[in-house]
Amino acid sequence: MRIGLIGGLDRNRTVLQALAHSHGHVLELHTGVMAGPSAANGLRALVQRADLIIVLTDVNSHNAVKTARAEARRWHRPLRILRRMGPSQFSAWLGVLPPQAVQAA
Repeated sequence: MRIGLIGGLDRNRTVLQALAHSHGHVLELHTGVMAGPSAANGLRALVQRADLIIVLTDVNSHNAVKTARAEARRWHRPLRILRRMGPSQFSAWLGVLPPQAVQAA
C-alpha cells in the first residue's frame, strides 16, 4: 500500500519510511508547506498516487489540510486526519493495515 503522509516533522522522515517498508508499505511525505505552486502540485500528485492519506494538523498549514481533503475527495482516497503522530503511533497504524508487497516507486 502506498501511504501519503502530509505534515509532521522532517526529522522523523527516515524512521517513518523504514517502519512503513518493514510492514510492506511505501510511505511518501509532504511537509505541508504550501509556499508556491510547485508545493501545491506536489501535494496534489501525492494524494493522487496514494492508497491512504494521513494528514497531521499540529505541524501543517491550513491550506495544506484543505487541499489534501479536497484532493482526497476528488480521487476517492481514504483520508485520516490526526493532530500528531510519532513513530510508535505510526507503527500501531501499520499494524492494523493489511501487509502488501512493496512496489517499486
